[in-house]
Amino acid sequence: MYKKTRARYFFLMPGIIWILAFTIFPLIYSLYLSFTNANMRNFNRGWDVIGLENYASIPSDLRVGETVVTSVYLTLGSTAVTLVLGTFVAWLFNHNLPGLRIFRGILTMPLFAAPIALGFMGLILFNETSGSINSFIRGLGGQGVRWMTDSWSARTAVLLLDAWQWTPFVFIIVLAAMQSIPDELYEAARLDTASGWPIFRHITFPLIAPALGTVALLRLVETFKILDIPLSMLGGGPGSATQTYSYYVYITGLRSFNMGYASSLAYILVIIAIIISSIYFWRIRARFE
Repeated sequence: MYKKTRARYFFLMPGIIWILAFTIFPLIYSLYLSFTNANMRNFNRGWDVIGLENYASIPSDLRVGETVVTSVYLTLGSTAVTLVLGTFVAWLFNHNLPGLRIFRGILTMPLFAAPIALGFMGLILFNETSGSINSFIRGLGGQGVRWMTDSWSARTAVLLLDAWQWTPFVFIIVLAAMQSIPDELYEAARLDTASGWPIFRHITFPLIAPALGTVALLRLVETFKILDIPLSMLGGGPGSATQTYSYYVYITGLRSFNMGYASSLAYILVIIAIIISSIYFWRIRARFE
């Protein structure tokens, strides 16, 4: 007979304390700060509650508009690239080819790289004079790209690094979804067609669509918060071209010490993430009901 004891609470307490200390409390306290004029420069004088003034000043902040453009470009571009490449590599590895087990381990290695380290690696790869990528382009007869001095080229360099790191994540999830599809479906489909594209379009893709949707949601939310690579690789430059929305929150709160305004900016990002997640789960729920 199973007997309940209080020991189970001791096993749960570390997780509960962690969530309260590093998730619930920061969320509540930052929400409070977003309604104040909190600034570390006037810490001794105290902070006053100013209501929605921080939120009201966001639409007129020109820097916010620029960082949103950068963040949207990186988010949509990186998500699209990782989904396409990850699905293609997963489809390729779903076949019985020699040496695939070894390459599976190699392909997942970028996931374990620190984004800060990727930024410094980008300094080497995308160097305009001696970088590997420009050297390869010149070797093909082309001209080098101004990765460090052109705004959109710099954004694209950050996009490529982020996509390189997270394509293995899409690959792992999609490959697991593909391997869960029964072989009988493919055998029946091959009786009608020998082409791989109709089979992928009408069987594989519909069955992996929920996994792709989940991965797309995770990537959209995660990429919109990108900070490490632009910070370590270009310092937000050239100019402020690679300053993402999260980068601006970092500058406002931890460099300018305007904690109240930075908290309001951060909460806008939280609201956007909640909206995207709610829409996705609503669509999923409606699909299966």
